[in-house]
Amino acid sequence: MCGIAGELSLRIGARASAARVWAMCNVMAHRGPDDFGEFADAEVALGMRRLSIVDVAGGHQPIANEDGSVQVVCNGEIYNSPALRSGLLARGHHFRTSTDVEVIAHLYEEGGTDALAGLDGMFAFALWDRRRRRLVLGRDRIGIKPLYVAETGERLLFGSEAKCLLAAGLDPDLDLQALHDYLTLGYVPGPASIFRGVRQLPPGHLLVAEPGGRVRTERYWDLRGHAGRGEPRSDGEWEAELLAALRAAVASHLMSDVPLGVFLSGGLDSSTIVALMHELGVHPIRTFTIGFAERSFSETDDARQVATRFGTEHHELVVRPDAATLLPRLVRHFDEPFADSSAIPVWHLSELARRHVKVVLSGEGGDEMLAGYETYRARRLAALYARLPRLIGGRAVPELVRRLPVSHARVSFDYKAKRFVAGAYLPPAAGHLWWKTVLAEDVKAALYANGTVAEVEPTVRLFERLYGESDGEELDRLQYVDGTLFLPADILVKVDRMSMAHSLEARVPFLDRAVMELARRLPARLRLRGLTTKYVLRRAMAGRLPAAIVDGRKRGFNVPIPSWLVGELRDFTHDVLAPTRLRRQGLLDPDAVGRLVAEHMTRRADHSRAIWALLVLVVWHDAVRGEVRAAAESGDRCRTLAAPARREAT
Repeated sequence: MCGIAGELSLRIGARASAARVWAMCNVMAHRGPDDFGEFADAEVALGMRRLSIVDVAGGHQPIANEDGSVQVVCNGEIYNSPALRSGLLARGHHFRTSTDVEVIAHLYEEGGTDALAGLDGMFAFALWDRRRRRLVLGRDRIGIKPLYVAETGERLLFGSEAKCLLAAGLDPDLDLQALHDYLTLGYVPGPASIFRGVRQLPPGHLLVAEPGGRVRTERYWDLRGHAGRGEPRSDGEWEAELLAALRAAVASHLMSDVPLGVFLSGGLDSSTIVALMHELGVHPIRTFTIGFAERSFSETDDARQVATRFGTEHHELVVRPDAATLLPRLVRHFDEPFADSSAIPVWHLSELARRHVKVVLSGEGGDEMLAGYETYRARRLAALYARLPRLIGGRAVPELVRRLPVSHARVSFDYKAKRFVAGAYLPPAAGHLWWKTVLAEDVKAALYANGTVAEVEPTVRLFERLYGESDGEELDRLQYVDGTLFLPADILVKVDRMSMAHSLEARVPFLDRAVMELARRLPARLRLRGLTTKYVLRRAMAGRLPAAIVDGRKRGFNVPIPSWLVGELRDFTHDVLAPTRLRRQGLLDPDAVGRLVAEHMTRRADHSRAIWALLVLVVWHDAVRGEVRAAAESGDRCRTLAAPARREAT
């Protein structure tokens, strides 16, 4: 696990700056505090920060093939490296290390870019072909590991975090479409970034840059094309195949020369990982969980039940509402505005785990691959609700629901009921977005200060495009939207940045290639049976896990933001969203923001997700954009954001 960065000159005869790449690596020292490596060859410079996990002593990067004609830096793990290595050795290749990254150099040497599609794992790599003067960038199939790219006309820059490109001297403007989508979703949907001209290499893609400035991007894998085709199997056979695939995935993800553990939420996915580790004979199993003083949000009892059953070395931490102190630190690690408040417990969980281990397994991806979200159930119910006469479903029921008292509890019936009736008659893509919407289009229009956003596309267009390009039935398409948008841009960003902030590697077995492809082939009835989510996984784990876990509702690291905002974070909220501060930034209308805050504080409505998104945006704008512009004005671009990163790395 590492962070990588680099520069390629796109102008023939120009040289890359090794000093600039050093600055890019310096600002992400937290991703790899164990080692620094660099390589420079005329028009290219590569750099990396290493967190030593496999071949701790000998895995220094960059890593080359036998004659040094191929140089590689990589962030991540190649889980099928043992099998790839055996094949390469049999075909006459010679290895100098036992690290998994070395297989990338030999695969490319033997088969070029086509051979790189054989990599299974989580990774973002950069490869320099000295003979062809070619740079190849690659990202794993689903976007577990990040990779940002920018072309400036004369050079191509890349890095594991957006701050790397800012440290290289970029001073980009805001991407207003990305800002608009952020306010809808609470995150910036890839492959865009919040910075104009900075993009992410899409998951499952390679970028190839060749002499003369020719840059192309090509896809090597797609979640599409694996949807079920009516294979003649019994439910039991599907169940057995899924269990075997998950067990193999967990086994491969145990590859490590340092201690590892598990993030345990008490939900089905993370509990499944613990159970399979136990079956594989792992001992001790170290588990880590987070709780809250607010009992309705805390899952410590469920996690403790699993830990007791499997005799794990269990660690717990109760999180207090310290978001006022923590938010600026979160902002610096995300680089972009990111309003998924569950980043708070993941930060604390990573901090807790890093005291004991260097690697953790986590349950991310299970909901997207096996249909675990309540939004999928909501679409099933909406189809039934839409059969009601409009007089009842469109007028009478919404009027009754509108009168429900506002609750700031975790399981808020009024919130769900109001969302449901407002979106029940929408088509699938728009209805799916409605459940995820933080700020609706009309609310955003009122929030923008004059001139903030000119012509932008409604976010629903993005959902409609993805829904339309998918294959399979409605459930397949909704899962495709989540797997290509929400998963890489929210869930995996959160886990990567928060774990890496503490120099901790997080692995996600549910996103193993074989598991993902099998999950897409599973009949829809086994993913969502009636209103039972993840039906086949529940069947597979029955008897292996406590019944309360198998039959329980979806769990996760949820945060009591609604009550925090009217309690411990009340003064912080008013300070951050103060009219004078908003006027100075010029992004948001102070009066419109004030109305949202007032309605929440007086419990007339639950605007907690919207207010949190605005808090993040305002803090981000001052902390990140302010420093970038200050550095640009002073001409000291290479030190942009470096000091905060150094402090947190130590």
